[in-house]
Amino acid sequence: MSKLIYAANVSLDGYLEDETGAFDWSIPDEAVHAFWNDHERHIGTSLYGRRMYETMRVWEDDDWLADEPPVVREYADIWRDTDKIVYSTTLTDAPTARTTIERQFDPEAVRHLKQTSDRDLSIGGVGIATEAFRHGLVDECVLLICPVIVGGGKPALPRGVRLGLELLDTQRFDNGVISAHHAVAPQ
Repeated sequence: MSKLIYAANVSLDGYLEDETGAFDWSIPDEAVHAFWNDHERHIGTSLYGRRMYETMRVWEDDDWLADEPPVVREYADIWRDTDKIVYSTTLTDAPTARTTIERQFDPEAVRHLKQTSDRDLSIGGVGIATEAFRHGLVDECVLLICPVIVGGGKPALPRGVRLGLELLDTQRFDNGVISAHHAVAPQ
């Protein structure tokens, strides 16, 4: 059985993006990018909300990658080789390969996917992740805590959900980012 992993870059005060929707403060340096490459390499399917998918689909295009470092180009290859399920009521088709659009989040379908997948799954976008947390589907959290306080914005973790966590691993990067990898304790 595979695991469902919630992974995100977050500010020290717990936000994915600031009050204006910006997340430029979380752009990874080469070492952090390599961390994400290693993490994503083990993912077989990524579950996205529409907004997160629209942010991530830039990795489908080669136009802007020519002058990027190898670690960035490698991430594009990893992203393209991953199946994607996008939960959206507004998207009619997916402009990226290996992508399926679902109209609504179905916890039982995700539970079945976890049981039948031979590789782990990731979930991105706090709206859709909140649903997964509420249904007891998230097995692990990988948060890269950025050395910045943004003062408000979109919370990285769901409100109104209380879960115990078990620390699995931490790592400190030279740019001040800290990774915290937790397992969700059984309820």
